[in-house]
Amino acid sequence: MARGRPEGSGELEGVDLLHTAQDAPIVGPVHSGTAPALAGLPRLARHRISLADGHQVGIAVCGRGVPIVLVHGFTAEGVLYAQTLSRLVSAGYKVVAIDTAGHGSTQGLPTGGATLSAYSRLLGRVVDELGIRQAVFAGHSMGGRIVTELCASDPSRALAVILLDAIVGEPWDRLVNLSRFNPLVLAGIGAILLADSVSTAPMLKDPRQAVKLGRLVRPMLMRQAINPLRMVGPGVSILRSRSSKWMLEKLGREGVPVLVIHGDRDIVVPVSTARSAAKLTGGRLVVVEGGRHSWLLKDPEAFPAILREAMASPFGRRGRAQAFAMAGLDPETATLDDIEAVLYEPDAPILALTPPVDPDAVAAPPRPARYRWHVEDPS
Repeated sequence: MARGRPEGSGELEGVDLLHTAQDAPIVGPVHSGTAPALAGLPRLARHRISLADGHQVGIAVCGRGVPIVLVHGFTAEGVLYAQTLSRLVSAGYKVVAIDTAGHGSTQGLPTGGATLSAYSRLLGRVVDELGIRQAVFAGHSMGGRIVTELCASDPSRALAVILLDAIVGEPWDRLVNLSRFNPLVLAGIGAILLADSVSTAPMLKDPRQAVKLGRLVRPMLMRQAINPLRMVGPGVSILRSRSSKWMLEKLGREGVPVLVIHGDRDIVVPVSTARSAAKLTGGRLVVVEGGRHSWLLKDPEAFPAILREAMASPFGRRGRAQAFAMAGLDPETATLDDIEAVLYEPDAPILALTPPVDPDAVAAPPRPARYRWHVEDPS
């Protein structure tokens, strides 16, 4: 067991960063700024880019090395996880948080987003046009379902998959089937989810963290209040989603390393879904003691600490060796330049969008996590 709106933005003249086969460029950054972060920690740069077809997408990026592509949950946006992502940069990763369709700075889907498959395909296009060949894909809640489907559809792009209180697994599939007969079930889950997210701020135990999180949450709540219909498409897509079992089983068959992390007090997505997901993928299950659905926002130190511990375990070492071998790298001798030469396309746009990082910030020692956790046998 282990214990475990940017502050400033400005218009930049669009630059041609990538030509597709049809000579349609990805243009960016259209808007650029830095997401709030603690003093002494790396700061994420926030951009709004244009895909080949003109679809506007919001991203936040920082760091060097192996890319971790993070996809947020329903009603959230990537910059909400800025504090946790800053700590992952310090752990030696390039973090890329992508706003899904209809969230944050990303336009909704032309079809209204009737299926989660459409969100997954858009994510794949964003990753491809940013020039990321392979990555660790992490998804929280709805984002977990999106990255699971993307990586199951093309396992070769995934170095590993991290599921954070994700809506995948047979218990969740049964709940969605029930909600088709009674949509109020899903509406109730959505209301609980919003209340959970808003109440995540630790007002009494950690007022400073509550203030920091509040600064990140406030713009998101204002956007939703101005245009609450933005959430209709994603909500309907969850209601219409089909079984996730085939996706999880395929990740297991393809040998993709899967790390499932879940709060044991998550009443939105019960921990039984995580046990199912870990069992179907043959992955590693970490249970966060006392964690609710948005535990990683409440304590930004917890996820990086769990990830460090997992990577140091035999499971993590095997997964790292497997992922590096698949990429043609030696995990013992590969430098950052070696890693980036293999995992990114030459002149990948994501490299130009990444801000320089203060070496002192990256070298900052990790801080203790407030949560405790344990590894559980999913069988």
